[in-house]
Amino acid sequence: MRLLPLAAVPLTLVLLTGCGELNEITGAIDKTQQCIQAAGIVTETVQKVTGLASDPQAVETALADGANKLENLANDAANTTLADAANDVAAKLNSFDIQDANDAVDALQKLAADSVQWAETLTSACAGE
Repeated sequence: MRLLPLAAVPLTLVLLTGCGELNEITGAIDKTQQCIQAAGIVTETVQKVTGLASDPQAVETALADGANKLENLANDAANTTLADAANDVAAKLNSFDIQDANDAVDALQKLAADSVQWAETLTSACAGE
């Protein structure tokens, strides 16, 4: 069995340490991207629903799509606080019961009132961990 020359040992330690730091940086970037993406999903969902108020089925579909995207993000999130917040907002999007145009308008008004708070909740969850 060959041993590494003494000069190679410090280099190996530097490389291993660098890999750990690189993984930390990559993890931080992933968390940041997930946070931006989560708030973007809320914004995108509100934008979609805004143009669909006269089509209750399309509103229901857009809300379900936004909820599914948030649930998928929560499943992939390294940040458990973000995952919990994303699942919470997804549940709120899924809680709308759109049967007719009046329900669609009510949902749109609720989204307009609550979506900024939801985006802030998601952003705060990112800062919390």
